Amino acid sequence: MQSENRFFDDLAKLVNGAAGTVAGMTREFESTARERAKEWIGGMEFVSREEFDAVKALAAAAREEVEALKARLDALEGKPADPIADSIAGVAPAPDDAD
Repeated sequence: MQSENRFFDDLAKLVNGAAGTVAGMTREFESTARERAKEWIGGMEFVSREEFDAVKALAAAAREEVEALKARLDALEGKPADPIADSIAGVAPAPDDAD
């Protein structure tokens, strides 16, 4: 009887050792894969969401400023407003002087 218990004890130790080894290999694989993914993504020069939103806001502000300056220039030069560009920019059309 004693030999059977020793056999099962040795088998349990072997299985526990193998499970520990597999768990260690899994952790090592995950760590390596994570590092390689970071290197790969870092090499692609992605931008963060915050950087993208900041540049998008700057572009929108610049677009609005350009439209305002264009309208001011047109008013100073006495040119009629462009109804298509104004409708896109959200500017109300100027009243006609022919009345």
